[in-house]
Amino acid sequence: MENQAAIAAITDAIENYYFKGIYEGDEILLGKIFHPGTLLFGDVKGEPYFKTIDLYLDGVKNRQSPKFSGKPFRGEIINIKVINSIAVAEVNVKMYDFNYRDLLSFHKFDGKWIIVNKMLTDLSK
Repeated sequence: MENQAAIAAITDAIENYYFKGIYEGDEILLGKIFHPGTLLFGDVKGEPYFKTIDLYLDGVKNRQSPKFSGKPFRGEIINIKVINSIAVAEVNVKMYDFNYRDLLSFHKFDGKWIIVNKMLTDLSK
C-alpha cells in the first residue's frame, strides 16, 4: 500500500513537474522537482554530457520550448521502482529531434519525492 502511494506521488511529480516543465520550458516549475545538488550525466548524439542542475535549468530557460517549437513532444513513464525512501524512474522523452531515455533517481525529503540525480542517453542515433 505504501509503495503504491509512493509510485502515485512520483508519477504525479514526473507528469506535472518534470514532463510539463520540460515541455513548457518552465525552469521554475521544473526546478521544484530537483534537489539543488542534482547532477546530470549521460550522452547526447554519442557525445558525453554533464551538467549541474543550475546549468541544466538555465539551458531549459534559454532554449525554445518544445511547446512552441512546433515539433512533437511525448513523455512516457516506463517503470518506477521504490525501495523505502529511494526510487528510480525510467522515462522516455521525445522532443525536437531527440529520443531520450532518462533514469531519474528520487529521494523522499520531508514527505516529498524529489530528483537527486538524472542520467540520460539519446536513443535517436
